[in-house]
Amino acid sequence: MRDETKCLHAGYTPKNTEPRVVPIVQSTTYVYDSTEDVAAVFDDPMKSLIYSRFGNPTVMAVEDKIAELEGGVGAMCTTSGQAAVLLSLLNICDAGDSFISTTEIYGGSVNLFSYTLKRLGIECIYIDKNATLLPHIPHFS
Repeated sequence: MRDETKCLHAGYTPKNTEPRVVPIVQSTTYVYDSTEDVAAVFDDPMKSLIYSRFGNPTVMAVEDKIAELEGGVGAMCTTSGQAAVLLSLLNICDAGDSFISTTEIYGGSVNLFSYTLKRLGIECIYIDKNATLLPHIPHFS
């Protein structure tokens, strides 16, 4: 499919009698017949949706669409850019690791990098956006 077609159709394949366009699901919670049914979903989160913070059909369709457009195997939507930054860093950094950031970033990210992640043992090394790589430091194009 061309990108224009993917923008319209990727991430959602309607079955017979279902809407052609992905429905917008606004509910935050889902109905279960018993507490046992809910408990079963907590034991196996892949079994069903339970709460929109964990998964929502509309958001899942957007994630699938983004993955298709980017040629990836998956995507994750977050509620904010700050959440995306935090999740990205926590997935690649452990206590004792460090990463590099420019000094010209959103103030909330400075706080996240300088205080919150520092408390977790992850260090941010700030550089000026105009800094150049030194010849003795290996770098990749």
